Amino acid sequence: MSPGSPTSLGTQSRPGTPGGSSGAQAPEPSPAAADGAHAQHLVLSLSCPDRPGIVHAVTGALARRGGNITESKQFGDERTGLFFMRVQVMTTVPRTELEKDLDELARTYSMTWTLDEVGRRVRTLIMVSKEGHCLTDLLFRARSQGLPVEVAGVVGNHETLRDVAQFYDVPFHHIPVTKDTKEAAEAELLGLVDSLGVELVVLARYMQILSPTLCERLHGGVINIHHSFLPSFKGANPYRQAHERGVKLIGATAHYVTADLDEGPIIEQDVTRASHEDSVEALRSKGQDVERRVLAQAVRWHAEHRVLLNGHRTVVFA
Repeated sequence: MSPGSPTSLGTQSRPGTPGGSSGAQAPEPSPAAADGAHAQHLVLSLSCPDRPGIVHAVTGALARRGGNITESKQFGDERTGLFFMRVQVMTTVPRTELEKDLDELARTYSMTWTLDEVGRRVRTLIMVSKEGHCLTDLLFRARSQGLPVEVAGVVGNHETLRDVAQFYDVPFHHIPVTKDTKEAAEAELLGLVDSLGVELVVLARYMQILSPTLCERLHGGVINIHHSFLPSFKGANPYRQAHERGVKLIGATAHYVTADLDEGPIIEQDVTRASHEDSVEALRSKGQDVERRVLAQAVRWHAEHRVLLNGHRTVVFA
């Protein structure tokens, strides 16, 4: 997948060169449904080298098929010379017909595109270690329809959170990781990704470093949550270090995983105030709350195909 392409492990993404993510919103009424035909609410995300006429070409192609655009955003990056666009459209035309039109546009504009159904729940695998605050939040949101994801399973390198997964009737897979078993463990993980039809992997405080090979294999389809805004505090107890330094802001960053540890393209960030009165536990509680919010937002935007990779950065059509 190219650096400027829409992201997703399993969603169809087509490059426009030779050889070569769904929202939780209810469909809006559309004139296209007036004739009684079945209306589809689709989301198109795309990227290509910037040039005049792209918006006209895309919207024109949709209009010729009787599409009613319900949402549209675009961005041209002068720095990279790339153009990004996300469109939601109601149409009664078979999806395959739209795909033919998009293939033709892709050849003309060297475009990479993804077409999906608005509201489709993205098959997701959550990876954990011992901390359960992000896992429980994601599982609750998914169960209550607060996130457009279908949790296909939970993978833990410890057994600690098995009961949490079982409470939500989600299969738990224990894959222990040691220095000697890391390669075999990652092979087992990839087997799960393939067998479960996983489109997105979420590291919900998973405390193992993924190998460069695995990062490349799952490129653009793994989201991690990191206790950011504590850049000087690494290791197992960053909040104690933050407390000792008297920080005034704590926060979190959700980013795509790359071979460079905690350096992947940023999707979402947030902070909360800290006080000299806060204990270590109070800081940890505040930090975990921010982590939950930031990770859930990043997962939602990815699942709704609102995030497109732009080199080491992202374009987020929030």
